[in-house]
Amino acid sequence: MSTLVLSGARSRVERELVREWTATTYGDDGVRVVPDDGRDLAGALDGAGPDTTVVPVRVVWPPAERASSDPPALSDLLSLSARRRGLRHAHARVRGWSASRGRVVAGDAATLAQLRREGDRELGAPDGAGFVAFVRRRATLACDRAERRLTGDRYKVPRLMAEQIVASAAVRERAAALAGELGLGVDEVLGRTASCLEEMAAVQSPPAIEAFRSVMSPLHRRAWELDVDTSSLGDLREQGRARPLVFLPSHRSYADPLVLAEVLHAHDFPRNHVLGGNNLAFWPLGTLGRRAGIVFIRRSFGDDAVYKFAVREYFGHLLDKRFNLEWYIEGGRTRTGKLRPPKYGLLRYLVDAADQLPEDSPGRDPLLVPVSLHYDQLHEVGALAAEQGGAGKKAEGLGWLAGYMRDQQRRIGSARIRFGEPIPLRGALRDAGEGTAQLEKVAFRVCLGINRATPVTPTSVVTFALLGAGGRALTHQQVRDVVAPVRRLLADEPAIGDLDTDDGVAETLERLVSVGVVERFDGGPQTVWSIGPDRHHVAAFYRNGVLHHLLDRAVLEMALFAVVDSGRELAHDEVLEACWEEALALRDMLKFEFFFPRKREFRDELLAELERLAPGWATTPASAGGAAALLGRADLLVAPRTLLPFVESQWVVATVLADHGDASGGALDDRGAFLDACTGLGQQWWRQQLLQGADAVSRELFTTALRAADNRGLLGADATQEARAAWRDEVAAVRDRLRRAGEREGELRADVFGGVPGAAQQ
Repeated sequence: MSTLVLSGARSRVERELVREWTATTYGDDGVRVVPDDGRDLAGALDGAGPDTTVVPVRVVWPPAERASSDPPALSDLLSLSARRRGLRHAHARVRGWSASRGRVVAGDAATLAQLRREGDRELGAPDGAGFVAFVRRRATLACDRAERRLTGDRYKVPRLMAEQIVASAAVRERAAALAGELGLGVDEVLGRTASCLEEMAAVQSPPAIEAFRSVMSPLHRRAWELDVDTSSLGDLREQGRARPLVFLPSHRSYADPLVLAEVLHAHDFPRNHVLGGNNLAFWPLGTLGRRAGIVFIRRSFGDDAVYKFAVREYFGHLLDKRFNLEWYIEGGRTRTGKLRPPKYGLLRYLVDAADQLPEDSPGRDPLLVPVSLHYDQLHEVGALAAEQGGAGKKAEGLGWLAGYMRDQQRRIGSARIRFGEPIPLRGALRDAGEGTAQLEKVAFRVCLGINRATPVTPTSVVTFALLGAGGRALTHQQVRDVVAPVRRLLADEPAIGDLDTDDGVAETLERLVSVGVVERFDGGPQTVWSIGPDRHHVAAFYRNGVLHHLLDRAVLEMALFAVVDSGRELAHDEVLEACWEEALALRDMLKFEFFFPRKREFRDELLAELERLAPGWATTPASAGGAAALLGRADLLVAPRTLLPFVESQWVVATVLADHGDASGGALDDRGAFLDACTGLGQQWWRQQLLQGADAVSRELFTTALRAADNRGLLGADATQEARAAWRDEVAAVRDRLRRAGEREGELRADVFGGVPGAAQQ
């Protein structure tokens, strides 16, 4: 049996290192060293027998040892560049390197017979040139894997992407089917596919990754201190060695991908392929980012069937080769501070791509990883809040990037990164069942995982308290008194332990003052704090980060209020069932605003919340009392501040919709004009104090309310005014109940607010 060493050496020094390694490893057994260029390799393969062993090798010049969390240094960039470029010998002389710094790494060997079988399976009996190209690709990938054993998994570099995809026999077969549907030639479809792949595919390069980290680090490194829960990362990294990971984080800041990348880099995860919109592909971000793992995809595919085909095949290739993916399931940054409804498009491509992989491929069942990215403060939150009121989004570009980088130079708290329970894709699809809602259920499960992983922050609790003050300024002690019952309700949240102290509350208030959310007044005998003028949307952004932690309690409170309002005399068990019916009705009304678990799990959560409100109530019916008695045990009502902005926003939309068209209804054709009408009515009602909070006037919330109306069949031509009016009245009834709950909360806080009615209704 003979041996063929396939050398990737690119300089005289490297060729000498490979020669010495070959002599040491194989002795004088007649081993042949062949450069991996096409001409010499073709001749060597033609003259070799089927038992010939092919061993791919490469010379690596490792950088100096550095901690994985250290920022990149210029010497690292030079070192990494030297490993990849043809001028290695020049770099070596400049750095004073000797040949002893070089390391020869060998990829997994294979016989020529094995390579021909694999080439036949992948390419469909390739010709001579096709087989040579296949062997070169296999050699490159094998050396990449060997190099990772030396440099670590964080440099898992995908190479020759477009060539591998288009050369695949399975891809060519699917391309032929598409060509038949489009009436095009197969070669034209494959050519356009290759062009699309070149446009979108990330070509990761270690020098580019380090350069990208260095150039982009001012966008996040100074602004936040990283607070990472690392308890699950070891297991997750091990699972990632067997199957691809699909990271699905919440999206709050432009810096999200940079922050997450630093965390994963520090824990030796390979670089993710981050899917982003091509609106960020401007120079230099696009040029450098594409080489550092960012996949720039068109924001709209339209009817371009070939582009869709290329995306699906690209996903399939990445999954099959166990490359990790990352995208933001909300489709854009949140404007309200809570998760936006998920987008399903990329998830659909992921499922389709996984479905067409072989049964034994690791990419058939990737792990979906919910990730929570949560910040104490954001410099960009003002612009996000302004967009809710109808302000235009500033276009990204070089000037925008410079301004954003300037804003990010001041420390504004912590960035908290938490990883939710991983979800196997196959299991999630099976649990979701068949039908058109399958993907929606999977996406909602991911979003529920994000919410459950998201910690409560001190800023979210303090803004929750201040927005409940009815516009009044509060002293330090009043802030503490309003925060205290919320803190008790969230006793299991360690991140807000500082709010138990005077200094912790003061520090949080000052952070909010520093970014203009809270206004501090020192001109009187006591210092007081309040939400600044025209900053209610910004304050609501921070407040909304805590809402999903209070959602079960809020729904339970409103269910109890509804049972009390019914005036029915109910037995103990009947109270529970009546509350459950009311909770389901409210869940249906708000299902596009919040992420609720499946009904059985939701019921268990409400029962657990009931036990916290009234311990032993469910098991001691003789002394328990009814719904009114349960409400009487509450020292805090969170429903008004948790739900009212969303119900009032829905009330605005329902009112405008009820007045739309003639007496017989009418289709809603111009949604832009309709949202403008909602904004106008909302602003009018806010000025008339018919709305409790300015944050209810939000195009984001109005858009979500339209989805609720559409779900009820109220937007089409067959929708009647009677049905629309019934929806308006239903929402108005819930709104009135929330207002009365707010009055009750004001009474509970009367000692804090000096007995001023309505102070806690917001």
